[in-house]
Amino acid sequence: MRPELPIYYGPDFPTPVHPPMHSPNLDMLASKSLLLKRAYVQQAVCSPSRTSLLTGRRPDTTHVYDLVKYFRNVGGNFTTIPEYFKQQGYRSIGMGKIFHPGRASGHDDPISWTEPYFHAPNLGLYGTRNHSWRAVPRSEYEVQPLPDTQLADNAIKVLRDVAPAARSGGKNFFVAVGFHKPHLPFIFPEDFLASYPTESIHLPDNEFAPVNMPEVAWSGYGELRAYLDILKLNASGNPNTSLPNDVVMNLRRAYYSALSHTDNELGRVLQELENLGLANDTIISFWGDHGWQLGEHGEWCKHTNFEDAVHAPMMIHVPGVTDKGLVTERLTEFVDLFPTLVEAAELEPLPLCPENSDQIGLCREGTSLMPLMRDPTMEWKEAVFSQYPRSKNGLSIMGYSIRTDQYRYTEWPGFSGPPAYKPEWETMFGAELYDHNSDPEENYNRADDPKYATIRNKLRDQLRTGWRKFLPPV
Repeated sequence: MRPELPIYYGPDFPTPVHPPMHSPNLDMLASKSLLLKRAYVQQAVCSPSRTSLLTGRRPDTTHVYDLVKYFRNVGGNFTTIPEYFKQQGYRSIGMGKIFHPGRASGHDDPISWTEPYFHAPNLGLYGTRNHSWRAVPRSEYEVQPLPDTQLADNAIKVLRDVAPAARSGGKNFFVAVGFHKPHLPFIFPEDFLASYPTESIHLPDNEFAPVNMPEVAWSGYGELRAYLDILKLNASGNPNTSLPNDVVMNLRRAYYSALSHTDNELGRVLQELENLGLANDTIISFWGDHGWQLGEHGEWCKHTNFEDAVHAPMMIHVPGVTDKGLVTERLTEFVDLFPTLVEAAELEPLPLCPENSDQIGLCREGTSLMPLMRDPTMEWKEAVFSQYPRSKNGLSIMGYSIRTDQYRYTEWPGFSGPPAYKPEWETMFGAELYDHNSDPEENYNRADDPKYATIRNKLRDQLRTGWRKFLPPV
């Protein structure tokens, strides 16, 4: 999910071309949360991003860069958010897509939970590769509920089960609900199309790759092209090519509808918290595992270091602290969530990880956001960091990206891989510099523009110095 939500309207909205968005439940949750307008993921693909957030450590520490490797095998025996709360005596219950399912998480990281993990049954009925999107008629979904409807049903069941002990103070709970949409394929109840009439849907205003973009920055959006309806178009996925206009607009409309479907299911779960009398005592965090490219630059899916891929929604509700709603424009990162939840629950703060934390089970590489709940405008991180791997002719490459208030700067050096997992700065495959003051859509790469030579040198030094030099002064 990218932050294409009414609560993000303004300079932090991902695109100037959009219909009126419908997400009333996220709007409501944001009205009593700290809304992070500028939260960035550490890598824009499912498992690396989720692993990073759930362990509070960056990909170069977890060593998870793909959808295969399991952090406990390649990184370390790191404590996760649900495992931590389990250790504190909470019931820890998970469902849906929290970790990336399958071998990338040892099948949902069993040690993290106190109860059997739940996945919506018959998920495959709605997850085939035949169609990149589908509006499901009522006659079908009433017989076979969509997976995210089943997840909301299960979440409601779980909340009813944990409520009595929680209300009495006998047993706290940590419940993680992992809705699937708006992930591909964009499957949703057909009713949601009414929120996005065809006349409200338009093409992106920048269906071209950034001028002077290095080839290594591009992703051929193979994830989307694998669906049979897209495959038959014989799209190359190359820069400065695009899908047919009707296909682009149908995909955009379907994405918006799938987003609103998720919002609706989230609303059912939040309402159950109210019904059970738990809302005033329950911390709620909401996040999407990365952003999404919806035809901007002619690009689709994630798998890049562009703003649309690494900028994602996040908000945190802490009863008695954020009830009136807070908004911050400060730069934040997904590794910040773990220490925030710990502090919000009034537990012992997590220590900062040392340079090598492979043998340390519990530590953090982010910063608790609780100070921003006291002062959303306080001095904070001056830069945040993302990365994405590539390969070329058998060589490993790692794109490292730094986002400051005004600029995004990315370098694509060689990468050593195991056991060192280090960038090889002397071997460079490309660089990008985007000035968000004059170019918020990242349409012009200024890396080789002489007018930007000084700022590029500064950003290069900051990028290579790394995140530790940009921790906030708290």
